[in-house]
Parts: sequence; C-alpha cells; structure tokens
Amino acid sequence: MAEFNNVHSVTEMPEGDDAKRSFHNRMFLEPQETKRSMKALVVKQAKKSCSCTPAKVKDYVFSFFPVLQWLPKYKLREYLLGDIMSGVIVGVLLVPQSIAYSLLAGQEPIYGLYTSFFAGIIYFIFGTSRHISVGIFGVLCLMVGQVVDREIQRAGYDLQPAALSVLTGTAAYVNATISPVNWTSQKLLCDKSCYAITVGATMTFIAGVYQVAMGFFQVGFVSVYLSDSLLSGFVTGASFTILTSQAKYLLGLDIPRSSGIGSLVATWINIFRNIHKTNICDLITSFLCFLVLIPTKELNERFKSRLKAPIPVELVVIVAATLASHFGKLGEAYGSSVAGHIPTGFLPPSPPDWNLIPNVALDAIPIAIIGFAITVSLSEMFAKKHGYSVKANQEMYAIGFCNIIPSFFHCFTTSAALAKTLVKESTGCRTQVSGMVTSLVILLVLLVIAPLFYSLQKCVLAVITIVNLRGALRKFKDLPKMWYLSRVDTVIWIVTMAASAFISTEIGLLVGVCFSMLCVIFRTQRPEAPLLGWVAESETYESLSAYKNLQTKPGIVVFRFEAPLYYINKECFKSTLYKQTGVNPVGVKTAKKKAAKRMLREKEVVSGGNETSISMDFVSEPLGFHTIVIDCCAVQFLDTAGIRTLKEVCKDYREIDVQVLLAQCNPSVRSSLIRGEFFKEGEDHLLFHSVHQAVDFALGSQGHSGTSASK
Repeated sequence: MAEFNNVHSVTEMPEGDDAKRSFHNRMFLEPQETKRSMKALVVKQAKKSCSCTPAKVKDYVFSFFPVLQWLPKYKLREYLLGDIMSGVIVGVLLVPQSIAYSLLAGQEPIYGLYTSFFAGIIYFIFGTSRHISVGIFGVLCLMVGQVVDREIQRAGYDLQPAALSVLTGTAAYVNATISPVNWTSQKLLCDKSCYAITVGATMTFIAGVYQVAMGFFQVGFVSVYLSDSLLSGFVTGASFTILTSQAKYLLGLDIPRSSGIGSLVATWINIFRNIHKTNICDLITSFLCFLVLIPTKELNERFKSRLKAPIPVELVVIVAATLASHFGKLGEAYGSSVAGHIPTGFLPPSPPDWNLIPNVALDAIPIAIIGFAITVSLSEMFAKKHGYSVKANQEMYAIGFCNIIPSFFHCFTTSAALAKTLVKESTGCRTQVSGMVTSLVILLVLLVIAPLFYSLQKCVLAVITIVNLRGALRKFKDLPKMWYLSRVDTVIWIVTMAASAFISTEIGLLVGVCFSMLCVIFRTQRPEAPLLGWVAESETYESLSAYKNLQTKPGIVVFRFEAPLYYINKECFKSTLYKQTGVNPVGVKTAKKKAAKRMLREKEVVSGGNETSISMDFVSEPLGFHTIVIDCCAVQFLDTAGIRTLKEVCKDYREIDVQVLLAQCNPSVRSSLIRGEFFKEGEDHLLFHSVHQAVDFALGSQGHSGTSASK
C-alpha cells in the first residue's frame, strides 16, 4: 500500500509560509513497484488454465453442473411442498400460454408445449437461480415468428402464417403415435408447418451457440450496454408489435402477416382494408374472453398477498372456450379458426437444417443477446432479494443449452420470463425442483390432454397473449416518475420503444443501444464544470452554484471538471474554464501585444514618460487572481488530447503570471501525466492530493513572493 513519506526530517523544515511551501514540496506518494512482464503473465495464465488435477476437475464438473452441488443438500421436508405447489401452479399457467405463444412464433401449438417442457428440465441441470422460470417469452416468440414468416415466403410457401394452416397431411406428419418404423416409411415432403419449425429450431440452435460462446469467452459484460430503461422500452415497443400481430385473430381475419420495416403500420392498414370480413363469432368470443380475463387478472394482482395461489383463469377460459366451440360446432357452423389436431407424444429428434444457417445467423444475434440479458438480470435480481448468489457466465451456459438441446426436439427460443417468475416466487418456490415439477405438468398434457384442444378457437389464444402484455404497456404510467428521476433515461426509453414498434424489433434494439451510448458521450462532451468554494472550518470545497455560504480564498480560483478529459470534450474544457474564470489567457496575451505596439508608436511620436507610464499601467493591469486550482477528482482518465490540452492551459496562464495547480488526480491520471511529460523537471510539486492542500500551497507561495518583493 502506498504511504506518505517525507524527504527531510521535520526539524529541518523552515518556519512560517516557507514551511507550508516546503512541506508540500516534500510530501509525495510512493507508488507500488509493478512488474509488467507480458510473457510472465501469459505463462502464469497458461499454467493455471492447462493444469489438470483431480480437485480441479471436480470443481469444474460441479460448477458446470450446479445440480450436483445443491441437489444433495436438498431439504426435503422444508422445500418439497413449496416447490411442488409453485411448480404445479406455473405449469397450469404455462400450458395455455405455450399454446398461445406458438401462434406468435408462427408454429403449431404442440411445439410451444415441447419448448416449455424441455426448457424446465435443462435449466434444472445447468441453472444457478432458484426462482426464475425459463420458458416461452413473448418478445422472443415475436422475433422468431418474423424470421419464420420471411423464410417461408422465400421458400415459396403460401404467405398465410404457418399457424393458420391445419392440413391433413400435417396431422399425419406430426402424429407422434406412429411407430418409428412406420414414421420412416411414411416420410412426406416437408409442408409449411414442418418448414416453419425447421426454421425456428435452426435459429434457436444458432442463438444457443452464441450464448454458450459468450459464456465460454466470458463476455457477459455485453449486457451492461442494455440498460434497464433500454430493455423496458424495447419490451414495450415489441409489445405493440405483438398486439398488432394478434389483432387479426381477434377479428377472425385471414390476412398475411406483415414483416420487415414498418410492419406495425402495414398490418393495421391491412386490417382496416379487410375489416368488413370480420368473423362475428370470433369477435364475440374475443370480447367475452376479455371480460373474464382482465378483471380476474386484476383481482389476482390486487389480492396476491391474500391468495395462496393465483386463480388459473387462463386455463378455465381455455377449457370453457374449447367446450363451447366443440359442442356449438363454431368451426363448422361459423367458420371460426380453431387450433386443429394437437398430437400426443414426442416427435423423433432431428438436427437443424444446416443449409438454413447462413439465412438466420444474423437474426439469431439480437435474439441471443436479449435472451441472456433478460435471464441474467432476472436471476441476479431474485438472487439478491433472497440472499444467494448466481454466476452470470453459468447462466449464459444454462440458457444456451436450453436453446441448443431442445432445437433437436422441434423447439424454439426460450429465456426467463418476469411474469411467470413472479408467480413462481409468490407461490412458495424454494429451488430449481419447481421447474422440474412444471415440466412434469406439461408432460401430462403432452401425453394425454393435448388432443382435447382440437376445437379451441385461435382468437382465445390471441386474447391470452394480449392480456399478458398489460405489464409492459403499463410502463407508460411510470413515465412521469422516470422523467423526474432521469430525463436521459426517459428519452432513451421513448426512442427505443418508438423504434422497436414503428421500425422493427431488431432495428429498435440497435437504435436503443446506439442512442444510449450517444447519450453517454453527449453527457461527457458538455459536463458540469463549477467553481468551488471553501466550507468554513473544514477542508472541504463544494460547488458555489449548488450551495450557499461558501467562502473563496483571495486570488485563488478553484475549478472542477466533472468528466474524463479526452478528445471529444477538450474544447469544452478550455472554453468553460475561460468562462468561469473570466480570463482567456490567449485574449489577454493578444491585448498585451497590441498595447505594447501602441506604446511603441506613442514613444516615437511623443517624448516624455507620462503617456508611456499610462500605457505600461494598462499592460500590467491585474487579473484578480494569481492561481487556478483544477480539482480532477471526477476526471477518470486522460487521453493524449487531454494531456496536450492541460499543457496548453498551464502554458497560456503561466505567460500571464497565473499558476495552475492540479489536485485530487487518481493514479491513472497521474500516470498519464507523467508518461505525457506534463511536468518539467522540478515541477512535480504542482500535483496535490487534495484541493485544500493546493490552496494552502498557493496562499503560502504568494505570501512568500510578496515578502521577497517587499525586501
């Protein structure tokens, strides 16, 4: 640790003002000796990484499979009841949402159930968070669906969404009750539904590979560029797109799904052009579902502290709507669009389509980033709330494998979801066993119950999807409070939301990231730069513009620059310093030169000394201060332009007899100044560890100069 050292003993120090000045000259921080041998560092890291001992192998296996750590310590009596209860409740809620969100991803309902089933099992093995619910997430489903529609169109299939076509050939193809032998013998050409899940699974595989790679290379820092306001704005903007994509199901309209830039506006234009084709049966069903779902959801939220478990209103609505559609023959009699055949069991695993990878590799990047950012942020939030720790890189591995492995089983992209995580936490979840219970509930549906949803109207699924967007759309109510807390964050939220809604989700995310980074740059480009005053009876200096009753020392100006000093804001630094001190040294030097020239001309014309004396007095007009102390406590770093700017400022002020002192520089800034040869030989005493120390030195040096002049 660095410590203060004195060059001479205290007894040798002179008295009075000279003592102060000598003391400041002699005090310095002795830096630690650092050996920067790159070769030694590389060799050390290589030995650490390549060494293989039984203990290290064991630690690696246990860290890669966290289930091996926590499952043997599972407290059966204490944890089991809460895990079973929360797992069953989340499973009951997840079944209708899995079916509904399949439409959003452009897939058949069965694939949403597959996705939720495998995600829970895999996260049970690899995940470190005890509370988050990993499964289908609406925004990712939307992004998957947009790519699926694009690739279906490129492949020459009908523009109608895959989720709308329920063909007899499809039913035969996806019927998992067929034995493997018969399955092989009955291979059919891949129809639109088959191609849709092939595209979705391939993109899911690539997104999972990206996430695992980010975990391997430990690039979790990427998530820091996705601020809370940016993510919130992105989710809200994407919610408008989700709502728009589901509106046609509410009205029973058979129109193609718009994609690309401006899809939201194009979709609404298409809806209003076809509004006269509205299916009255679907419209009435949608209205009745809204009447039931919204009030019950509100009751669940209002009385969640009193309810042991939320009312599974979505499941009740799905069961009631299925029965009404089946016995009322709404599909046959009124042309209402229904879910169609949902097979039982599982399809044989199949690899992704490697030929599709070049088409979807770029689209998978934002999906991978959004998926891991939401998962990591939710896991850290709930871990902090409940007093345990999670590993961000392991979470990236977990969510990556939740995408890679299920992609071989006809699944699409997953991540953590806030709404289901809150339900899971509030219903007594204690460990990851809850997720396994949820998967068992979905397994029961897959093996037994799924075909019973044949008559379920798609407008009911659309209503469930839209009602679950309430949380994101309610963010508009928080805007006044957000504006009060941070106007910059509010503008970032609005820009990201608008770009995600009106341009596209992927471009909206990119716009949000770029805009938030520009905001950071702009805030450092024109930072706060106040003059400081002394707090009486202390060694503290604070902003004169922010506080009253501060004192200033005669002849000394204290200036603070509250940002890094680099090429972007170097001109702002100089102009603000000149404005705050009221003296531009370049202007003063120019005025002196002009006055000197005028004096010479007067000498030539007029003999005598009166006019010359007046001119000399003008040239020597006092500035009102003799020292500027620059408080560098908020300057995190300097670049070459910043060092050069400081040199220019010191040189310019020195030429008009004003000394510039630097105070409270951090080690990085000090090192930059030394490497940049900022100090001339013997001038390193102009760097001080506190503003008070610099001011004392300035007062002492001025007093010493005054005494010498009087002598």
